[in-house]
Amino acid sequence: MTTAAPSTALATIQPAFTDAERIALAGFLAGYRGLTREAYALDLRQFTSWCRARSLALFAVRRPDIESFARELEVMGRARATVTRRLSTIAGFYKYAVEEELLDRSPTAHVRRPRVDYESHAVALDRNELGALLVAAGLGSPSVHALISLLALNGLRVSEATGADVEHLGLERGHRTLTVTRKGGKVVTVPLAPRTARAIDLAVGERTEGPVFLARDGRRLDRHGAGRIVRQTARRAGSPRPSPRTRCGTPSSPPPSTQECRCVMSRKPPHTRTRGPPCGMTGPAAAWTGTPPTSSPPTSPVPPGSSPQLSRLAQAPARRDGHASRARSRGGLGRAAPGSCLLR
Repeated sequence: MTTAAPSTALATIQPAFTDAERIALAGFLAGYRGLTREAYALDLRQFTSWCRARSLALFAVRRPDIESFARELEVMGRARATVTRRLSTIAGFYKYAVEEELLDRSPTAHVRRPRVDYESHAVALDRNELGALLVAAGLGSPSVHALISLLALNGLRVSEATGADVEHLGLERGHRTLTVTRKGGKVVTVPLAPRTARAIDLAVGERTEGPVFLARDGRRLDRHGAGRIVRQTARRAGSPRPSPRTRCGTPSSPPPSTQECRCVMSRKPPHTRTRGPPCGMTGPAAAWTGTPPTSSPPTSPVPPGSSPQLSRLAQAPARRDGHASRARSRGGLGRAAPGSCLLR
């Protein structure tokens, strides 16, 4: 029986990326931060793993390869929005490589992307369901009540609520405020609703620093933990299939008007212009149902013993006022009084 002697030769490991590919990946991701960078890194990680499984170099990919990657995502059951985001990330990466002269041309220039329905199909809550959600949150722990109140009454995003610190709480002109960092790094100060301020005070307790919302292990609450809290609270309130992006109105009810609130974690309502009632000069003539206007008596009395000609001159302004009033009431043809076109 012979035994194989152990070999002392070193195995050569081929690097996963070339220097140019590594520079392009690092430079593209360096332009983003936060959740956007994590999402783009996930997209590129899946694409590079797909290329490595087929022995494709990242800068040797062609348009048919990217089309095949997109079709495989669809076969795996990925939503159209997910496939479109993956392709958008890949297109952005190759565009960065072309701009930095690391690649001659982008293979994603003419790649077809799925059509995405941008209309939101999220399950909605009406006012009664939102009230039940707030009641269920009030029966829970102070942190749950503070989180639901901050999302529902102040309309903050999940990332904005979970990223808030105790040091960001303040008081400005008699109002409790919270300074949050929005998308793009924009820092804004949000006035808190009285119920939200009381709930946050109970959740913070005696702490003077650190995150407002803590997980069970003592670390900062992330968006996944906040989503679980929202779903659990909504189940206790009896809301059907709660979602962090929930708006007022139920799928079976007619769509809410722009004057109604958009609750929970919704964005601000679209700006719509409201037209006032038409004035007498520009609007259509309204049907006249009143009594005929009568001429008002002359403002300046005629002294007794005056001539008939002087009496007729004194009554002339009253006749003109009466004719103008009748003309305005019949068709809006007379001269409108100053300020009559102002919206009431």
